[in-house]
Amino acid sequence: MVWRRVLRFFGLLLSVLILAVACQDIRNGGVADVGLVRTDSVRLATLNVHYIDMRADGGRWSREGWEARKTSLDAAFKAVGADLFAFQEMETFSGGNDDSVNLARSYLLERNRDYAAAAMGDWRAFPSTQPILYRRDRFVVLDQGWFFFSETPDAIYSRTFNGSYPAFASWARFKEIDTGAAFRVVNLHTDYASRENRRRSVALVAERVAPWIAAGETVFVAGDLNARLGSGLYEVLEAVGLTFVPVDGATYHLDRGLNLFGAIDHIAFAGAALVGGPVVVRERFGNVWASDHYPMFADFRLR
Repeated sequence: MVWRRVLRFFGLLLSVLILAVACQDIRNGGVADVGLVRTDSVRLATLNVHYIDMRADGGRWSREGWEARKTSLDAAFKAVGADLFAFQEMETFSGGNDDSVNLARSYLLERNRDYAAAAMGDWRAFPSTQPILYRRDRFVVLDQGWFFFSETPDAIYSRTFNGSYPAFASWARFKEIDTGAAFRVVNLHTDYASRENRRRSVALVAERVAPWIAAGETVFVAGDLNARLGSGLYEVLEAVGLTFVPVDGATYHLDRGLNLFGAIDHIAFAGAALVGGPVVVRERFGNVWASDHYPMFADFRLR
């Protein structure tokens, strides 16, 4: 009799857990309406595309896995139709920092010839795994740069504050060809494991963008911040004049389409007006997910 009560208890507990997961999935899910790209605004998107591990024998993030999901990534890219697309983990990793081979970046640029890549260069002088793809007929690049989340932020590939793997922000300054309006996009990816690394990284971003905002520039910050809105992490960015777009629901889905917690991918802006979105594209294009994150975008009118 005792074992039957134990089984009933665990059966009830399992049912509650399944129900809780289902409720979270519904609460943080939803189908996106991508809508048309507006000609009077700028669509900025962000996506952690997940790195490709050339040393892996198989699995989703191996070379073989990339071949299976690459058409899904291209379909997602085309569906979003962003004017500028900030990518994180766009890396083909085979050991070291060599970016001579970057399968995802090359694949998208080959199939989307109306785009070019900013915030990248020779990997020996520029960390190239966080490019910003942009419409070449609409914008020109005025400048670009990077800084690492480190005690020595201007030393390339320097390790994070606690000695963990290098993490950084890339940025590019653009000019809209038709209007002459200039703006910067800062593309970042903070440490998923260490809250202290995230806190100090975001503080460094605030320190770097504050003079630009104070000078009256239009600035966008986009990327995988690995923390939800409402976290005290963002107060330092808001204090220098950035406003976060109010993302509802999940942007990370564990590569299973499971929407268990709120957004960790974000866009913030200063010196522009939010006119559309944000939109999270929770759609699987083809038989496999393009990444373990969803693309997210918003539309802005430049000053």
